Amino acid sequence: MTGSRPPSGRKPTAFRLDDAKVRMTDDEDRMPSAGEALVTRAFAEDEEPRLPRAASTPRTGIRFGRWLLVGLTGLASLAVGLAVDSLVRDLFARNDWLGWLAIALAGIAALGLLGLVVREIAGLARLGKIDHLRENLKVAADADDAKAATAGLKDLMALYADRPETAQGRKLLGGHMREVIDGRDLVKLAERDLLGPLDLEARRIVLNSAKRVSVVTAVSPRALVDLLMVLFENLRIIRRVSALYGGRPGTLGFLRLARHVAAHLAVTGGMAAGDSLASEILGHGLAARLSARLGEGVINGLLTARIGIAAISVCRPAPFVSGSGPSVKEFMVELTSLANKQEAEQNN
Repeated sequence: MTGSRPPSGRKPTAFRLDDAKVRMTDDEDRMPSAGEALVTRAFAEDEEPRLPRAASTPRTGIRFGRWLLVGLTGLASLAVGLAVDSLVRDLFARNDWLGWLAIALAGIAALGLLGLVVREIAGLARLGKIDHLRENLKVAADADDAKAATAGLKDLMALYADRPETAQGRKLLGGHMREVIDGRDLVKLAERDLLGPLDLEARRIVLNSAKRVSVVTAVSPRALVDLLMVLFENLRIIRRVSALYGGRPGTLGFLRLARHVAAHLAVTGGMAAGDSLASEILGHGLAARLSARLGEGVINGLLTARIGIAAISVCRPAPFVSGSGPSVKEFMVELTSLANKQEAEQNN
């Protein structure tokens, strides 16, 4: 922006940008009238005027797809309700005790549905709390804000208040919070004392799943078995890592978590990075020592480990401040040694 140019014989005057006398214009040759201030935009030589953002923003309009979903869901609910009502009436017509039994069973089903809804809502709320806590601790560590870090770590300790295995870590962290005044150092101490044992167990979960995938895909004769095994272990990793860090998601929460893991992999390029890393390792001599099936098993194990690493990053209630977290290289030695052992057993 450039300031307004006063007409000849007029002294410079200060104006607020929200003043009614201020006019916005792109015409640099236009002269302001008496009592008026013109503000013109100055473009760089290589800059071209752009259209408003609204010009490239898709219009939402009426969401007919949402209407369709609501209508179909309502019709399905009515159909189920009418079917249950008809069944209860028929049972009453046959015998009263059958009708009352049907009502009791319908009540149990309703209570079960209510419990599922409450559990799903609680699981989603818990996952949202973990995401919020991780973001707050990241901001506090980056800004070295002791007050924000202390508030976030109190929430972290409350998250694990019912976990006996974290009692010692919570006790140590409570002492650090009374003595340490640097926000970043507090988050680092929480990583070491409170989250350290959980991180170690998370690495074991990922490593064991990667080993199982590596072994099964190496010995399985059918691609369908490989696919099912990889899918099962990947879903199992996400659920177990989430439960380990306090997520305990329901069905909807698990789907949301799986979407976040996939988004994390897309952002970090995890699948491509894992594939290129495995290819590089295999191309530098491992493939010469292993059979094609064993090499394929190692690659599948590494990709499974990569998904586990993404799950740790998404489920962990605090950022990695002291380091960058687990990497594929940490699991490579175990997987390659396992493949070499299998190769030796096959040769014997």
